[in-house]
Amino acid sequence: MKHLITLLFFSTTRCAQEASVRLKILSYNLRFGELASLEQLANFIKEQNPDVVALQEVDCRTFRDRAPLQHDKDFVTELGFRTGMLTAYGKTIPYAGGYYGIGILSKYPLAKVERIYLPKTKENGKEQRAVLVAQVEYKDDRYFTFACTHLDYTNTEERQLQVAKLNEVLLDKSPVIVAGDFNARPDSKEIAEGMNAWTNVSDNAPTAPANAPRNKIDYIFCYPADRWTVEKATTYNVPFSDHQPISAVLLLKNVQ
Repeated sequence: MKHLITLLFFSTTRCAQEASVRLKILSYNLRFGELASLEQLANFIKEQNPDVVALQEVDCRTFRDRAPLQHDKDFVTELGFRTGMLTAYGKTIPYAGGYYGIGILSKYPLAKVERIYLPKTKENGKEQRAVLVAQVEYKDDRYFTFACTHLDYTNTEERQLQVAKLNEVLLDKSPVIVAGDFNARPDSKEIAEGMNAWTNVSDNAPTAPANAPRNKIDYIFCYPADRWTVEKATTYNVPFSDHQPISAVLLLKNVQ
């Protein structure tokens, strides 16, 4: 009888483990590579060993006066090569002879990728912003949705509209993660109210400016709450951008 109980315990434990998958998510605003080389950024990402990465302020073949060492470089492709990860890129605006936008790195295949523009009003919009949405195949024929975004930095009214669009696009794609630079503090209307259907799985440490962090504006959100458990959340103190990168180790539950 004792051996039967022991066998049942290990069988139940193994089934519980098989019914969930552990994922490490990283989000990082790169400041278009002004403060670090792509090799330094790639080395940092590789050291963290994430499964999926959301990247913001990602240049592609630009010629910025402020970042001469990055001229004509395709950031997401080079970061993918240096980290050994698969890539996706979403242009938001043409800039400095190339493009400026957001990107995703993934250990897993991306079955589908779509860039969706977020609202930009004549009254409040500074520049076009977007969300990059990928279907990540973490196991044969098993998927979760991963989205990377970067919201307007000028005013709350614009960000509220953009968050409403995120909800419209993403909340029917369960299970889903959205990560990025929201340019809004936790007590802002766009976060406290606009993202109230989501679970914030990043920690509460400030992320910007990196040299003396005062404000938390970078997040990792999950939906729905009953599909995700956060094991660890980290904000890193590194000098490669004007933002601190953030990560979360998550369990995606009930995947069978």
